[in-house]
Amino acid sequence: MNQDQIKAMLLAIEEPPVDFTLLFSGKKSKRVNGLYKPETREIIIHNRNFSDDNSLVYTAIHEYAHHLHACSMGGKLGSRPHTAEFWAILHRLLETAETKGNYKNVFAASPELSRLTEILRGQCLQEDGNLVKTLGMYLLKAQELCLALGGRFEDYIDRVLCIPRVAATMAMKMYQYDLNPALGSDNMRFLAGIKDQDDRSAAQAALLEGNSPDTVKIASRHKDLDAPPAAEEPRLRLEKEKTRLERTIASLSKRLEELERELEKY
Repeated sequence: MNQDQIKAMLLAIEEPPVDFTLLFSGKKSKRVNGLYKPETREIIIHNRNFSDDNSLVYTAIHEYAHHLHACSMGGKLGSRPHTAEFWAILHRLLETAETKGNYKNVFAASPELSRLTEILRGQCLQEDGNLVKTLGMYLLKAQELCLALGGRFEDYIDRVLCIPRVAATMAMKMYQYDLNPALGSDNMRFLAGIKDQDDRSAAQAALLEGNSPDTVKIASRHKDLDAPPAAEEPRLRLEKEKTRLERTIASLSKRLEELERELEKY
């Protein structure tokens, strides 16, 4: 596939709010397969890195996700380009590309990997989830006993069990909320942090349906698990950034005045 075909494919997957340029470098790079320049809205792909079109398409979609993310951020990207918002956009694009036949899901092509996936899901994640849920059940019982003895449950957590309080609290919530252990403890921990029962149930259902954790996290912020993450209005984002900078400047100016008064004493 040439660069024009790749760009046409990206446009067919999802129309961008702002146009972009896609270029093949004609080079081979040991550092990266591609990069995105938000200042010039350029996607550059080191096309000599690839021996097949599927890998090339993945890199193109990855860099295109950066462009769409930058568009939602008013044309700029932060110091951490690979945020949860970025991964949610990327996963959405990959799913669309698979549906349209532009990208091949290589994971489903290997019977050996499929068998291993079943082991990871059915044994490792399930057992991990069951263990932490059981921990939560016993911690709740320990809490009742501590109260009956007149002791502080937090002190029991700190000095007897020697585990972080946050971990103990999350395990208790996992049990109280009756979360599905098939998701594994990490996803259960995320769900336990959602206060609203309906939102928590919707997020759990989305994870069980096969949505990626980042996709569910971003969607749960918008309380709409069926819609892609809403882009913040660029002007509003810039106004927020301006306010933060003004506060920072005011704080630094105040500190500078304090230092100058201190220096005058010497």
